[in-house]
Amino acid sequence: MSIGHTLLGLLEGGPRHGYDLKRAYDERFGQDRPLHYGQVYATLSRLLRNGLVEESGIEPGGGPDRKRYAITDAGITDVEKWLGTPEKPDLYLQSTLYTKVVLALMTGRSAAEVLDTQRSEHLRAMRTFTTRKRGGDLADQLICDHALFHLEADLRWLELTAARLEDLGKQVTA
Repeated sequence: MSIGHTLLGLLEGGPRHGYDLKRAYDERFGQDRPLHYGQVYATLSRLLRNGLVEESGIEPGGGPDRKRYAITDAGITDVEKWLGTPEKPDLYLQSTLYTKVVLALMTGRSAAEVLDTQRSEHLRAMRTFTTRKRGGDLADQLICDHALFHLEADLRWLELTAARLEDLGKQVTA
């Protein structure tokens, strides 16, 4: 995820200071991986240097004064370009799991055990996301669905690989 573009998008709603941006980010996008304050201020500094935001005042606070930031026209253009650019699909052609299966076969270990262990971990994660989805709002449900669909695809791969272990073993030990 592009933190810079996300912060710019949040600034389109109006000027904010770093603390407010962090809180808004964490509420909408950072439930599983909240931002650190250092990330927010380092990103704002870079956006300021690149002319995508500008300082729009200072708010006194309980501690140091808080600078407010506003998005510039260049920042709005940058967000529009980013939103219109499709994300490259993850292709998983260098899968750690595949590597583990092949190395297990090559070294005489149980590749079936590797697959079973991974299957158990995927099923545990699926139960966690399913529970979270039931109690979540629409945004959280969509995030959980995304994760669940990827886990389901991985499970299909695990089953297919388990069914082909004998043939794969012959190829990698030849």
